[in-house]
Amino acid sequence: MASDTGAPADGGPMIRTADVRVDYDDVTAVRGLSFEVARGEVFGLIGPNGSGKTSTIRVLATLLEPTYGEVFVGGFDTATHAAEARAVLGYMPDLAPVHDDLTCFEFLDQFAGAYGLPRRDRRRRVEECLELVDLTAKRNAMAGTLSRGMTQRLVLAKTLLHRPAVMLLDEPASGLDPLARADLRDLLRRLAGEGVTVLISSHILTELSGFCTSVGIMEQGEMKHCGRIEELSAHADGTRQVVVELLEPAEAFVGQLDEIDQVSRALAVDHTATLTFAGDEAEVVALLRSLVEQGMPVRGFYERRRDIEDLMRESGAKEVS
Repeated sequence: MASDTGAPADGGPMIRTADVRVDYDDVTAVRGLSFEVARGEVFGLIGPNGSGKTSTIRVLATLLEPTYGEVFVGGFDTATHAAEARAVLGYMPDLAPVHDDLTCFEFLDQFAGAYGLPRRDRRRRVEECLELVDLTAKRNAMAGTLSRGMTQRLVLAKTLLHRPAVMLLDEPASGLDPLARADLRDLLRRLAGEGVTVLISSHILTELSGFCTSVGIMEQGEMKHCGRIEELSAHADGTRQVVVELLEPAEAFVGQLDEIDQVSRALAVDHTATLTFAGDEAEVVALLRSLVEQGMPVRGFYERRRDIEDLMRESGAKEVS
């Protein structure tokens, strides 16, 4: 059951799937999909071409009925309460069309009415959303004359109109210049800080790693890795990447480092050694103590967290879309 704020009454996840499967005739696009996204998370959904990302988003948006499995959005079962789920979510497809014969204001006002915003509040909310996406100066411009990047911003403004509790964004940075992408990141961080749950699909891995709090990596219709980034970073394959900076060339110490029980690999570049270390956080601390006691000239020591690109590589995915 969901509360009147769109959040699950029990404080549970805002997005939850259980054993979801999607078939297109004799092709299975998604299989055994089970994952959760908590309130206020920015969840990055990534994977190679044909991995099932778009089918997953369409299922969550109630635009595609799964072959079987359970889907909950905002605490609502989309199979039995699709209308309630739609009321709490905002969906932004990739390259969404706009009406050429409407101004930006008219385009947003039309959707504000469709979302059921009271007429007395619509104008103010439309102006707010235009400002949020930096399109106030284009208020009276025809929507069909906008550049691709501006069109993306207009569609994002439309997605924000009814203050959704869950946002599903498919390639929202497509066509945006670097400054606009930075603005998008800031906006999504702010929304997440206000409790909005954001699921975003993108092929721009560096963009996702900069602001996603959790990630799901899909391949061949299955979720290969899923969880908060810091958890996946530390435990994707049971090892950690420990960087040791030395006052002397690291090559002279590689043999000594390789002999450490929990080090499976030591790579030296100039004055830096990178260790593949199979130990927990306490053992990382013990490793530093041991190196100093052995007389190594350590001037820097830290764990290099894996980013999304590392996780993609470890999952075996070769191409991201």
